[in-house]
Amino acid sequence: MKLDAYQLKLIAIIAMALNHIVIAWWAITPTALAFPMYAVGGLTFPIMAFFVVEGYKHTSSLKKYVTRILIVGLIALPFHFLTLGLALAPRLNIMFTIALSLGVLVLYDKIKSRILFWVIYVLLIVPISFVFELSFPAVTMVLLFYIIKNEKMRRILPPISSVVLNLLLSIVVVIGYLISGEEIPEMEGLMGDPMFSLVSLTFLIGILLTPILLMRFSGERGKNAKWLFYIFYPAHFAILAIVALALGLVDFSILGL
Repeated sequence: MKLDAYQLKLIAIIAMALNHIVIAWWAITPTALAFPMYAVGGLTFPIMAFFVVEGYKHTSSLKKYVTRILIVGLIALPFHFLTLGLALAPRLNIMFTIALSLGVLVLYDKIKSRILFWVIYVLLIVPISFVFELSFPAVTMVLLFYIIKNEKMRRILPPISSVVLNLLLSIVVVIGYLISGEEIPEMEGLMGDPMFSLVSLTFLIGILLTPILLMRFSGERGKNAKWLFYIFYPAHFAILAIVALALGLVDFSILGL
């Protein structure tokens, strides 16, 4: 069965909501449900990244495109910190990651020397990306969706590369602590929960499954849902935050509050 852009974006939105429900409402989410819900959440960013590149290629105004993304990111920011940021890490939300990724695409087009581009990417973009949600594996995924020309490989390799980069990053961090002789610090907040740490690994499974959906993309736009994600993104965070506050699920301890 073929899927159009609307259907894929709808899948991404539902997957995102399920993933964020697990994080925001971890204390009341049954573990048996948390595993599949979090795994499904891994589908979201690869689908988003694929269509971000499509948007970059076809937008009539990149400035307006980026402005919309940043405005939505700013609106969602306080709710994001309440429901996710304080539980995991206080990083800027995924809308800012997308904006950074679009900036990287512009750099790729503007800088004719590929050696110079990759030097800038490694020395500047990668360090900066750690301020943003999903960091440089996500930015790299967007870039690969853009620079890979073979359409079949373009739908397969970027998500796989993201999983590889995430695993390599984890290995490098562990090796760094082993070499330095320092103990790996205990994680605070939600990441300090061993069961949540186990559940969070399923996110990579979802990413690996994304090419199956992307290979079914028909190239058709489907229903006009230009504003669907822009509205849903901050709205679902607001709902999650309100419920989390009402139920006392928000943990302010990592801020010393």
